[in-house]
Amino acid sequence: MIRFRLPPAMVLLAVLSFPSTVAHGQTTEPVFPFPVSVFELANGLKVVGVEYDSPGIVAYYTVVRTGSRNEVEPGFSGYAHFFEHMMFRGTEAYPTGAYNEAIKRLGADSNAFTTDDWTTYHTVASADALETIIELESDRFLNLSYSEEDYRTEAGAILGEYNLNFSNPISLLRERLHALAFTSHPYQHTTIGLLEDIKAMPEHYDYSVEFYDRYYRPNNCIVVVVGDFDQAELERLVTDYYRDWEAGTFEPVIPTEPVQTGPRTEEVTWPNATLPLIMIGYHAPAFSVEAIDMPALDVLSQLLFSQNAPLFQQLYLRDQFVDVLSGGAVDHRDPPLFEIIARVTKPDQVTEVRDAIFSEIERMTREPVDAGVLADTKSAMRYSFARGLDSPGPIAETLAHYLQLTGEPDTVNRVYELYDAVTAEDVQRVATEYFAETNRTVIVLTEEGQ
Repeated sequence: MIRFRLPPAMVLLAVLSFPSTVAHGQTTEPVFPFPVSVFELANGLKVVGVEYDSPGIVAYYTVVRTGSRNEVEPGFSGYAHFFEHMMFRGTEAYPTGAYNEAIKRLGADSNAFTTDDWTTYHTVASADALETIIELESDRFLNLSYSEEDYRTEAGAILGEYNLNFSNPISLLRERLHALAFTSHPYQHTTIGLLEDIKAMPEHYDYSVEFYDRYYRPNNCIVVVVGDFDQAELERLVTDYYRDWEAGTFEPVIPTEPVQTGPRTEEVTWPNATLPLIMIGYHAPAFSVEAIDMPALDVLSQLLFSQNAPLFQQLYLRDQFVDVLSGGAVDHRDPPLFEIIARVTKPDQVTEVRDAIFSEIERMTREPVDAGVLADTKSAMRYSFARGLDSPGPIAETLAHYLQLTGEPDTVNRVYELYDAVTAEDVQRVATEYFAETNRTVIVLTEEGQ
């Protein structure tokens, strides 16, 4: 890493070409092989660039390190997702609809998404449109403007989206799982928010302004640019368009979830025709580039639920007791849930399917995984990851995911060093530690009247 003084608007520039890494004495190639440049404005906005061989194409991602995790005040869930919508409501320079019209003229693909931990706005367009994209994005991040009427309209659209999502029983299942498994942390509510909060949202215009003021600040955002661009020109454009964006000082206090000390269960019913669903949650570790527990659990999820896994072969292929079976934990800044879901083909098989899952987990705590199977599993995971890095959009989204977790672009290669180092003993240990009965929450959903 090279550090040196820059003009007043920028305080840091680094060009990172990740070297090969060492795990258990063997040299491995970095899983993210592209050189990365980083510079930072005086207001705290970090810009990460990857010059990738995609002639005429560039991906532009703006990462806001805010998700439903930040919704700590009772009665105000759903605002991170709400702003994913409101950011398309326009500014004085580009009123409602003008932003979308400008994107359409560019022939660009532009959208956004929100998760528990972050929100991102992404555009893939022709490289010669880069300045226009930067102008559009900087304008709405610095100058978002919406009336109370616009606010109420969009809040109503959020309620419609909630109702659409909850026409699927899996949404109810996951909502109930989180509500039961968490008692303090905001992960207790799902990303879209709680229904009662969404219904009350139209009356909280002033809070929406406060939420935007808190989190849509340069020191809470990272811009990721991948594809065909000139580094010097990128630095000039970002400096020109974002230099007046004022940094913020707000720091949320995120409650710590206490250790679960006993199993929790709940049964819910669905008013329409549905197959039975089982969802099981175990509190899992937060993302880390230091501790091996999270990578070991990811490996374990493949050993338990991939199509080659004995449990999948038994329940899905041989006995045909389920038509859906999966499990795993998504990287989170705070400890999330390792979630298992099974859709059972016959109502009288629910207990048998649940007990088969518990039995296979228990077996993993007793029997170390075969060395060859472990090596093949880790190799397949690495190959699958690398195979997805095939164009500017996926590369930008992958890097953005790891940046939102730590703020550091070398995170992706550092965590894959841990994946390479996972042993059979690690897998057995995390199965024992995290899949304890006392750490387990189970929700069973069945059709009403059955």
